[in-house]
Amino acid sequence: MKLEKKQEIGLPTGILGMACQPGGPTVYAACMDGSIYAVTPGSEPIPFPGRHESYASGCVLTPDGKTLISAGYDGCLLWHDTATRQCFRHLKAHQFWSWQLALSPDGSLVASATGQYLAGGEKYEPAPETEPSIRVFNTHSGDLAHSFSHQPPVLSTTFSPDGQFLAAANLLGEIRIWNLREPQAPPISISSKDFTSWGSIKSHHFSGGIYGLAFSPDGSTLAGCGMGPMTDPMAGNGKMTWQRWAWQESPPRMLGKVRDGEHGSGLMESLAWHPSGSHFVMAGRQAQGTWNAALFDAAEGRLVSSLDTKNRITRAAFLPDGTLWLAACNGQPGPKDGRWPSFGRLIRCSLS
Repeated sequence: MKLEKKQEIGLPTGILGMACQPGGPTVYAACMDGSIYAVTPGSEPIPFPGRHESYASGCVLTPDGKTLISAGYDGCLLWHDTATRQCFRHLKAHQFWSWQLALSPDGSLVASATGQYLAGGEKYEPAPETEPSIRVFNTHSGDLAHSFSHQPPVLSTTFSPDGQFLAAANLLGEIRIWNLREPQAPPISISSKDFTSWGSIKSHHFSGGIYGLAFSPDGSTLAGCGMGPMTDPMAGNGKMTWQRWAWQESPPRMLGKVRDGEHGSGLMESLAWHPSGSHFVMAGRQAQGTWNAALFDAAEGRLVSSLDTKNRITRAAFLPDGTLWLAACNGQPGPKDGRWPSFGRLIRCSLS
């Protein structure tokens, strides 16, 4: 199976979040100028009137395609009507920014992860949270459904395919999995030191973390991706890495991880499963190596195919037909005279 780039679409500014119409051509992009854009191949990107006061960090689309929910570094969630593109609900979810959004499979719940990295001790370990690191809201009413605690910053979150479980992962490579039918029960915990490091050159702090987290389509395994240990936290050249766990076993058991010789250096920000569950894609930014998006065989964990898109990939998502969309930033220039240069990219790929 080969991963092939088929199309690249430019946007006015870098993309941090993405949602796709399951059976349609439109892709929604949450961007660094605070805007949400509707993108249909062959047409100009259309911005939504409602926007965030800082970076828009994520967006999710309800299964009926009628409502898009976006999140931003302003700590707010916005509800948008996709037909009129009007914002009809504005909710302050966090005091700090929203790192990532996740939507339950039935579209009834949306989860947002937050958390600021503040030094909590002599080794600059993160201080305890000052607000719940995970908040879950009812998508129909906007009411708070659940609040969960975790060690901040919490960088990624995802629902299980049946919607019963919610997982979230942080800077220290720690995953917690809550049963939404028994929200008061202790969460399942997984911890891996392969996703974080404490620097001892130039700057002393932790870096890395699990930025991408996804259950397999059958729900039996959970995979995470990020960046492995490095000595210089300012270099961003830790190992491109993923790991996969049988999370329902007691204790959870690691099923596999990226193989030596099949990775470069850099931060992997997104992991997406092919609808069949036979393969998954890991993507992000490359510091050293030959690729920044790669397809892996789920059964054996071997690298099957890879691409160097020459961009920083922030999100990856498969459509039901196996089409792969990648959201990206081509560099990160700042605005000039109040205008952002065109550095957002949507990349359509196929598997052949």
